[in-house]
Amino acid sequence: MREEVVPGDLLVEASGLEVSFGAVTALAGVDLAVRAGEIVTLIGPNGSGKTTLVKVILGLLEPAQGTVYRRPGLRLGYMPQRIAIDPTLPLNVRRFLDLAYPRGRKRRLAELKAALDEVGAGQVLESPLHGISGGELQRVMLARTLIRDPDLLVLDEPVQGVDVGSQSELYRLIASLRDRRGCGILLVSHDLHVVMAATDRVVCLNQHVCCTGTPEAVSREPGFVSLFGPDVASSLAVYSHHHDHRHDAHGRVLPLDEGGGRG
Repeated sequence: MREEVVPGDLLVEASGLEVSFGAVTALAGVDLAVRAGEIVTLIGPNGSGKTTLVKVILGLLEPAQGTVYRRPGLRLGYMPQRIAIDPTLPLNVRRFLDLAYPRGRKRRLAELKAALDEVGAGQVLESPLHGISGGELQRVMLARTLIRDPDLLVLDEPVQGVDVGSQSELYRLIASLRDRRGCGILLVSHDLHVVMAATDRVVCLNQHVCCTGTPEAVSREPGFVSLFGPDVASSLAVYSHHHDHRHDAHGRVLPLDEGGGRG
């Protein structure tokens, strides 16, 4: 079982965020904080403002009201929900990772290999980007965020396009990255049953913060129940997920002590 992680320094904090697009309110009085060593998951229905909140946190969108604090020198790693890959573009995984390097920093093949190995995708370094599987692509995108050695990982639907059997493995990988690196993670997800067992704190969003807290506490909150229904809430309250093994990007079963972190 994974050791308890005690959150550390404040990485980012949003207070009183207000964002509107014309007459449509996207965020209303939203507060959010993420600390080092903490996994915070945003959940909510479509149109609840999750992507808008992520854009504000990343500095891509200015709120009409409210403030965002980012720790001085904060390094961000962002994994988008999806990327469009033109199959006629001659781009392999190595070149795709090259593009993530900060300007002026020398590209090192060993760093690319290490990042891919850390996410269990070392075998696809020279593969065409459009030729790898959905699970491998998500791992490559995750490796790309690690090249900058981020203090805060922002992951938007990181299991998009991944089969159900591999989703829990990817969440375990994300938790192991937090454990090894001590970074904070802000996660956006619709996969309630799996993600509620793989996070420290949940923020339930529907333009405003309906409720926030540990997965167990949130699953009993009236705001959560009204959004997702009593059947979902009751099933999440008793759901747990444990593994005595892990899988690589190809689905092969591996013991936990081969770079897989703790379950």
